[in-house]
Amino acid sequence: MPEITTLAVFCVATLGLLIVPGPAVLYIVTRSVAQGRSAGLISVLGVHTGSLVHVAAAALGISALISASATAFTVVKYAGVAYLLWLGVRKLMRRGDGGEVIELKVQSKRRLFWEGFVVNVLNPKTAIFFLAFLPQFVHPAAGPIAAQILLLGAVWILLGMASDGTYAMLASALAGRVRQSVRARRRLDVGSGLVYLGLAAWLTTEKA
Repeated sequence: MPEITTLAVFCVATLGLLIVPGPAVLYIVTRSVAQGRSAGLISVLGVHTGSLVHVAAAALGISALISASATAFTVVKYAGVAYLLWLGVRKLMRRGDGGEVIELKVQSKRRLFWEGFVVNVLNPKTAIFFLAFLPQFVHPAAGPIAAQILLLGAVWILLGMASDGTYAMLASALAGRVRQSVRARRRLDVGSGLVYLGLAAWLTTEKA
């Protein structure tokens, strides 16, 4: 199992990534603005139920990889760092696209849940992100790789639900302002870009 210090660092890094909105947060915010707080929270539950699929896939895939080749595992870790760098640069270079929150049709609670689930499960960027991020905190000497990945994934999901749930509640309370968020969206892009670049730079100094 990961050491306490590793878990602590993982939690800090995860919170740093979660506080800057990505596609899932924008989807949740949009639902909260369109249908209110409960719709946003149900969307959060659906999205992070979908995250379970990605965590399980990452646990199986990375476990198989480390069993096959320690060198390949190291390559994946550094490929993950490169991916985080790419995300950071893309965020910093992104220009405003109008920033309007898309209006969505009103959906039932069951439909909201499954829509959030499908949106996350079918998002290849989410799968790639888990494969890039989680291995950075995995150490073969600490025990079974799959168990480490599952634990880290569970921590990510719990923190993600707390963070995204907060966004859902704030968005529903500030619906009018969220609709006019061009400048705020650009600031969040810059902030998230800096977080990705900082995390990638820090991870390059860590030993596998």
